[in-house]
Amino acid sequence: MRNARRDFPEGFLFGAATSSYQIEGHATGGAGRTHWDDFAATPGNVVRGENGDLACDHYHRFGEDLDLVRDAGFDAYRFSTSWARVLPEGRGPVNEAGLDYYDRLTDAMLERGLKPCATLYHWELPSPLADLGGWRNRDIAGWFADFTEVVMGRIGDRMHSVAPINEPWCVAWLSHFMGYHAPGLRDIRATARAMHHVLLAHGRAIETMRGLGMSNLGGVFNMEWSDPADDTAESAEKAKLYDAIYNRWFLGGVFRGAYPDEVLAGLEPHLPTGWQDDFPTIGAKLDWCGINYYTRKLIAPDPGPWPGLKEVEGPLPKTFMDWEICPEGLYRFLTRTARDYTGDLPLYVTENGMAGQDDLRAGKVDDPHRTDYLDAHLDQVRRAIAEGAPVRGYFIWSLLDNYEWSLGYEKRFGLVHVDFDTLARTPKASYHEVAKALKG
Repeated sequence: MRNARRDFPEGFLFGAATSSYQIEGHATGGAGRTHWDDFAATPGNVVRGENGDLACDHYHRFGEDLDLVRDAGFDAYRFSTSWARVLPEGRGPVNEAGLDYYDRLTDAMLERGLKPCATLYHWELPSPLADLGGWRNRDIAGWFADFTEVVMGRIGDRMHSVAPINEPWCVAWLSHFMGYHAPGLRDIRATARAMHHVLLAHGRAIETMRGLGMSNLGGVFNMEWSDPADDTAESAEKAKLYDAIYNRWFLGGVFRGAYPDEVLAGLEPHLPTGWQDDFPTIGAKLDWCGINYYTRKLIAPDPGPWPGLKEVEGPLPKTFMDWEICPEGLYRFLTRTARDYTGDLPLYVTENGMAGQDDLRAGKVDDPHRTDYLDAHLDQVRRAIAEGAPVRGYFIWSLLDNYEWSLGYEKRFGLVHVDFDTLARTPKASYHEVAKALKG
């Protein structure tokens, strides 16, 4: 890698990121059923019907995996907790084995000198709560606050940082409007309510953690840069609308106490009564803001109901996810977020990485495509810092090849190759390049 630790400010945090359902092995340790288990069990939703029952078996192998984080020279490990592992019914009785697991995981990070950076929710809603409407039901904000109190009441004293919800756009729009993720709905009314309730739950969790005396609390937002597919005014308008739905709705709700007018034009008739009164909770004070960034989209008009837009294939090189590689989009988001929303609040790149065609051959994986991708994006982080953006850290997605949701196990994002038959871990060439960059 051409970028190294010495190229970044003193104290800049480097980390690797994962999520619970994607790596733990959800059929182990008394965890309850989630709507991802249900979604995967429905024909046509997930490649080969694969699920997270075993995943990477991180539940049993976390020591080995955290050794990999430490040995690469990372400062921090960004992980998530499973709601259904801690509260199998989503409410009520606690699975003590689940709390004990996160207790052991936390101590194992600290023993290796790693800063624990927790995300409370990374998409695995307990099925009994999905039965009650899930993110469509306003009560979910209270259920989530209760879960927050249970899990952070046990491990919150040892966290370096915590964010309530990973990628609210995925929780709400991707899952309720586009239907690509659990619960797999395509319903504008459900979408509007999920778009609002996910932020209300975020705010309630922040309030709960403040009540526990916790600090260094943030929000994590996934962002996709949108450009017009052509030079027409219509495409420009639709690219702006895509940006408003994907990016500005969530930042606006949390940091400005308002939603973009162009999105309200489509969603306001479907929002719950009194939604305007929730912004004081949604806007609970944060200590940092996280940005997950992977790609950009070209947007054009599309006939039909609101929002009347579509994605158009772009000309840039693409990852194995068929996502365009557009590093400059990360620079644009870091500078725009600081300028328009967060000011001097520390910013973190909480996810950045790529899926590749990563074949294990002769006991090793050569993945120069991943090293090039990371370098190109780190260049843009440095550019943003040079222009005054208060970027304080960068987390690579992901430590391990894992369960890639509706795409099953064939899309590999990891720095470490996982053989999903034997579960053997093999650090890729990119892992070794990152280690050299961080350890000098």
